[in-house]
Amino acid sequence: MRRARALAGAGLTLALAFCGTGAWTYAQARGDDSLAYGRQRDAALADGRGALAVLTTLDASSPQRAKAGIRAWRDASTGPLQDELGRTAPRTGASARGTVTDAAVTALDTRAGTAKLIATVRVDVTPAGSGTPTTDRKRLEAVLLRTGDDEWKVKALDAVPLARTAGEGEGR
Repeated sequence: MRRARALAGAGLTLALAFCGTGAWTYAQARGDDSLAYGRQRDAALADGRGALAVLTTLDASSPQRAKAGIRAWRDASTGPLQDELGRTAPRTGASARGTVTDAAVTALDTRAGTAKLIATVRVDVTPAGSGTPTTDRKRLEAVLLRTGDDEWKVKALDAVPLARTAGEGEGR
């Protein structure tokens, strides 16, 4: 009987030590700066991907839809880019649908609230009056700014040119 109590006490002590270590580890990880940095990076990536999809999409099948698309562009952007997009006149014509196929945050400054994002985007363009879209692939770099709503918006957007490799385009 005495042996069983000793074993039960030792088992209970080990279980409590294990739970205590787990709780301490959890508390350390929860307050870790790298965890907060990772959350900000993930938020910038998610918001940036969504904004790039919006900025490469426009339904210009009617003036109302084109106007709504330009409004969506303004909502996804900030700063000078937002002002520039706001000056775009809605017109009917070809429509485009952008899909971000891959993206990554290349720089993040959580104190300044800025980030850089690179992405590849597939853009399906449907000419007016045609049901057959053509597909184009783009590589983009975006500068993101965290707004007062703790949302990341595109401040600047640039196309990234494809680098030519040796022997490419020579006699082919």
